[in-house]
Amino acid sequence: MPADKAVWTSTPAEDDTIPDDTHDPIFQEEQAHLSRTYETLVAMEGPLVARLEKNRADAAKDKENMADEMSSNMASWEEAQETWIEYASANRVVDAYNQAEEAYARKLDDIHLLLEQPYFAKVALQFKPGDAPKEIYIGAAGISDDSYRRLVVDWRSPVAEVYYNQENGPTSYEANGRTINVDLKLRRQFDVERDCLNAYFDTTVAIQDSLLLASLSKRRTEHMKAITATIQKEQNQVIRHADVPVLLVAGIAGSGKTSVLLQRIAYLFYQQRGTLDPSEVYLITPNPVFRRYIDNVLPELGERNPETLTWDEFAASLMPPDRSQGALDVPVERLRRVDEAMRHFTFDPSDFRDLRCEGETLVSANQIRQVASKFKNATPGPHLVALMREELEERFDNRLSQLASAEAVQDEIVALSLTEQLGLFGETVDPQSEQEERDIAKRYVRIKYDSVREAIRNDEWLRIDRIGMRMLGAKSLDPVEWLFVKMAVTGMGNPWAKYVMIDEVQDYTAAQLMVLARYFRRAHFLLLGDENQAIRPNTASFDEVRAVFQAERGSVDECRLMTSYRSSPEITSLFAGLLPKTEQVQVSSVMRPETAPDIRTFADEDAYAAALAEAIADAEERTKASGGIAAVIVPWKDQARRLQKLLGDACPRLMDKTTSLPRSGVVLISLQLAKGLEFDHVIIPDASAQAFPDEPLARRRLYTTISRATGRITVLAKGALTPLIQRD
Repeated sequence: MPADKAVWTSTPAEDDTIPDDTHDPIFQEEQAHLSRTYETLVAMEGPLVARLEKNRADAAKDKENMADEMSSNMASWEEAQETWIEYASANRVVDAYNQAEEAYARKLDDIHLLLEQPYFAKVALQFKPGDAPKEIYIGAAGISDDSYRRLVVDWRSPVAEVYYNQENGPTSYEANGRTINVDLKLRRQFDVERDCLNAYFDTTVAIQDSLLLASLSKRRTEHMKAITATIQKEQNQVIRHADVPVLLVAGIAGSGKTSVLLQRIAYLFYQQRGTLDPSEVYLITPNPVFRRYIDNVLPELGERNPETLTWDEFAASLMPPDRSQGALDVPVERLRRVDEAMRHFTFDPSDFRDLRCEGETLVSANQIRQVASKFKNATPGPHLVALMREELEERFDNRLSQLASAEAVQDEIVALSLTEQLGLFGETVDPQSEQEERDIAKRYVRIKYDSVREAIRNDEWLRIDRIGMRMLGAKSLDPVEWLFVKMAVTGMGNPWAKYVMIDEVQDYTAAQLMVLARYFRRAHFLLLGDENQAIRPNTASFDEVRAVFQAERGSVDECRLMTSYRSSPEITSLFAGLLPKTEQVQVSSVMRPETAPDIRTFADEDAYAAALAEAIADAEERTKASGGIAAVIVPWKDQARRLQKLLGDACPRLMDKTTSLPRSGVVLISLQLAKGLEFDHVIIPDASAQAFPDEPLARRRLYTTISRATGRITVLAKGALTPLIQRD
């Protein structure tokens, strides 16, 4: 069959020339295979549910029996040993049930995922000359039937790589450290919904990928969609890249950087199944709107979302309240000075503070000075702080024991209402002996003063501001300096994180990146961005990004994505015209041609306002008629307020950090919140020379704004058009 042949079974409203699939034996054969696969999946579901329920019932019964039979006899060493052996044996039984539960539940999840779309592709591979090609169907998950016959291969499996390489003929893939040479005889894509085959495509060339174009032409919604079926060759190279300390991905707008990031996470979960937990993967996102936009992608792939947070949330979780706001563009040289200062660092007597709770001092600065003196021979820095932290917590426990025996505490407990008792202890308390009374008092003071214990563990007894100002000879510390000083002095950090993904890396300063690299000190980093979308001043260039991570991790691997899968050729040409000449020739779009950009200027304020209102009304009508989302994108929030005043009731709803995108309609959104999002239609309300002067930051902001659009763009200007846009 020739490359890129497509057979359609659906009936588009305006196409009467669709071939009749009933005369296509390949279509009939593939539909029959799909029906058999679907029936097998349905047949597997019921027994698997039964096994899962039986496992749970057996586990509950065995736990009950073991609880009745086990003793806690510690009267002698021999009896204590027997007790611990019984406990260990019981734990092994419970672990076996838990493992079975996890295996059944995961297979059931895979079945449910595949029932939506059993697979999306097939490859025919010849492993040896003269052998019949082996047909392999590829889907969002892999599954075998009860006879261990592989029905569907997971898209992340080694053999699936030949599908994404998109090269018919001799090729290879890596499996278990070996290179497997094969001859790819067929690469077939499917448009499948449950047990219905809509179309199939035999294709070899990425840019003629019919399934890709069909997927990209769909209207945008409030959530990003997984791209598993349409991953392109250059994207696949990032997704399956070797596990390296740092991978920097530079991609133009619309090249699928965020999609690739999420598919990479899913790939890592598959590769390290059983050893990599979502809690060990961190995704740093530009803003909460973007987080909500992507939060369904991994669950659609059968994976849990990683820990996801913004820089502001990261900083706020580590700093005192109201302390995380401030300048971020601190020169990295100042952070290096902190490292230098640590070589000769010693605590000053005034570096410590009291820890108080409800007006009472539980740990005094003087006590902390005594502890520091006790460990005066220890090396200053994280080791010394760890010793002091342990000693302070021990002294705090002694203090709590003293408080628990105080009459005042007993009076407080007696005065507690039933509601207060339930809130504190999770139960009502009625001590029947002096021992029970002491135990309740100890629980009470531990709960009451728990914030002090947390303060000890978080090293809040250190005056980080004072220490940092002394190190840097400064009168105050910015947030990144404060964080870096605390990490240097106390060892604060997350040594358990295995991967950290930073999207829109061009919007971070070098100092921010240095803090993240140091905080997640053992993690591998995936950094994705586009230097031309750096919309804030003084953020890190890619040279600075490389320098930071080469210093912190030793090496940086790099990949480039230069094809736009978002915007029409007309829109791609418009934003590519803002790139340096050397980059313009590398940019391409795979989208079908659409409407030419609508660019208009107005000398008259009333005419401008009328045209803007008309453009918004037209966008409203289009989204009502055919779905999708349109956006009026402004550089700053204050311009949004001016538009609200100018347009009144005709102004679209303003997005903020707390809101989510609608399923369809028109929104008003600042460029900062629009980062990473895409819209069917973008309206730039003022692209005048005043709003976008001919300077680098304005050029990047305009490039980013235009590149949010997929199919239509309207550019209006009050007065002269920005010189950054060259009109034909």
